[in-house]
Amino acid sequence: MQLIIEPGRTEKNYWKDLWRYRELFYILAWRDVKVRYKQTVIGVLWSVIRPLLAMLVFTIVFHKIAGLQSDTATPYAILVYTAMLPWQFFSTALTESSNSLIGNSNLISKVYFPRLIIPASAVISSFVDFLISFVILFALMIYYHYMPPLQILLLPVFLIFVFLTSFSLGLYLTAVNVKYRDFRYIIPFIVQFGLFISPVGFSSNIISEKWRLVYDLNPMVGVIDGFRWCICGEPFTHHTLVSISLSLIITFITLFFGIYYFRKTEKTFADII
Repeated sequence: MQLIIEPGRTEKNYWKDLWRYRELFYILAWRDVKVRYKQTVIGVLWSVIRPLLAMLVFTIVFHKIAGLQSDTATPYAILVYTAMLPWQFFSTALTESSNSLIGNSNLISKVYFPRLIIPASAVISSFVDFLISFVILFALMIYYHYMPPLQILLLPVFLIFVFLTSFSLGLYLTAVNVKYRDFRYIIPFIVQFGLFISPVGFSSNIISEKWRLVYDLNPMVGVIDGFRWCICGEPFTHHTLVSISLSLIITFITLFFGIYYFRKTEKTFADII
């Protein structure tokens, strides 16, 4: 008797396969976390050091040197760190997921499972770093004697938001990266460029009306504005509503086309990789 394992022929069977292989999400995600900090001196503390150092640099440059101020009573360091948390999650998840298929080429070429699990597990492993980094935010609140507003209870909504944003872009980039290997050199530039056009070291309120619509087309603008509204109590203005709405629309459009392109090229991964 010969057993042949093959993917489902329909989309319905494919999503059933994702549920059947749900334990693989945990296995791959936990493996990615361990491999990332393997043979490092301070291990997972890098999850704390990276956003903390970035927060110090942005606070000095934008607050001390440039003289930018917070629109609320929130200390500027908390304002920056609040934005650094979703950005660090996004940049790490995007980088890891875009290279995830190539990094698991041996697994892909030997056994069947829904390939969607690989970039998804890379995003999940980045979420572990986010949770570790989030502890420092509470330490900053204690240090500055800052009490967050009640809407911090809505923070999980925006956390799901940044997860979908990272996953949608990561899906498309990892599929492109398999076919065009030199594309991996462009991804760090995309992440670096995105850092400077996102409201990490500054508030979105300083953007002039002339450039506001173009600025809001960056999906991370709505995510970061949402985080700051929940944690820093920034006013929920018309611009905040527009940025969040545009970010949601762009994220879901990107997610749709990302899944479509990934599924379209998925059957060729084993041959190309």
